[in-house]
Amino acid sequence: MQLKPLNTYTITLMLFFTIIILFFSGFLEFPSITTSITSPVKAPNFPVKTIPDPFTDLFVAFKKWDSQVGCVQFREKHKNLGSNGSASLQVVDGDVGCSELKMEHVNVLVKGWTWIPGNLDNLYSCRCGLSCLWTKSSVLADKPDALLFETTTPPLQIYEAMGVTKAQAKAILSLQCRLNSKLNKFCCIPYAAQKNYLGELASISTAAGSALDSRHNGDPLRVYMDLEAGRKRSGREDLFISYHAEDDVQSTYAGALFHNGRNYHVSRRKDNDTLVYWSSSRCLADRNQLAKSLLSLLPHHSFGKCLNNVGGLDMALSFYPECANDASLKPKWWDHLHCAMSHYKFVLAIENTWTESYVTEKLFYALDSGSVPIYFGAPNVLDFVPPHSIIDGNKFKSMEELASYVNYLASDPVAYAEYHAWRRCGVLGNYGKTRAASLDTLPCRLCEAVSRKGGRNARA
Repeated sequence: MQLKPLNTYTITLMLFFTIIILFFSGFLEFPSITTSITSPVKAPNFPVKTIPDPFTDLFVAFKKWDSQVGCVQFREKHKNLGSNGSASLQVVDGDVGCSELKMEHVNVLVKGWTWIPGNLDNLYSCRCGLSCLWTKSSVLADKPDALLFETTTPPLQIYEAMGVTKAQAKAILSLQCRLNSKLNKFCCIPYAAQKNYLGELASISTAAGSALDSRHNGDPLRVYMDLEAGRKRSGREDLFISYHAEDDVQSTYAGALFHNGRNYHVSRRKDNDTLVYWSSSRCLADRNQLAKSLLSLLPHHSFGKCLNNVGGLDMALSFYPECANDASLKPKWWDHLHCAMSHYKFVLAIENTWTESYVTEKLFYALDSGSVPIYFGAPNVLDFVPPHSIIDGNKFKSMEELASYVNYLASDPVAYAEYHAWRRCGVLGNYGKTRAASLDTLPCRLCEAVSRKGGRNARA
């Protein structure tokens, strides 16, 4: 007998009862309506685990990053960085403030200095049509609009311009020393010499006393520069230069003038067995302890006097002879600094002092060498560097966590290459502003500040 075909209604009813039976018997489970599906949460700074892929050729890492990520994605990710002003950096661009300038030309005479490069001396053509002569020569700037002091505070060097001799100035300081210490043996000049000055002091105390703390009308402005962490004003300057945006003129450590005349050979080969470069010869206890706690967890080379593990000082050229700067001259450690750094995937950079905005050449040297800095220092360091360019050691819970992250990057060419993407893709963030506020541009920016005050014509 021929079977009748089942209609659609019958088949649907049979399937429904089958599902009900399976559900109550436990063969099928459905997610609860109140249960949310969550993805695993990874610890800060740690990516999802990947298969280790050690590499030594930076170009290979770049090629893999280009194929898997690329500049378009990187630019999109960081498109808003640098678009807003940062309180950590002064604005240095455009025609802002041009109407405030009172002079078309400014002469700056550098009176006291240590590390200000000699090749900074120049005649500059600045914005707003301002020209600026920056020189250490009193012949070229015989009537300066401003005197710049970097190693010493302004007073003694300007007394002669005020009609007060150096001998008179020393006598005043000696009297201050005597009154403060009450002990003649601590005075700045011998007691016998002080007695000879007493009569002279009586006649000049009023004029020279005021000269200690203020300038006279028609005198050049006094500029004091202190880029150390303490950045303490002298109290006798008209303009103050420091690394901080709150002061009159800011000068960051990011400029190229901090390292002129060095070997800039950058190696494309990265050591895969020794990951970290560190060099320090000022062995501060706290910095040494921090460095030791991290470097004990990572393969490294420590040059310099502190924690040296390379067999002595000045060993970099033995390791990397291509870093020699001039074979005819006795090498100095700073000649080959960048070149030696470039052979390592990471450079440890620890500031002497950790304070806001104090970001020194220790960090920028590493960036310039094509390595990834592991940084300990200023809490607002990210305001000064390109996006995703450094490892901020302060963000990790422990040295073990930081070391694990460094080891991960060293074996992942794509993740490591991401730290170089800012340079390859032209995504600078605030770093462009950091360079614009560096020592490289200081002459023009100082001359603008002097011009706004009117130079010698500024009221005392």
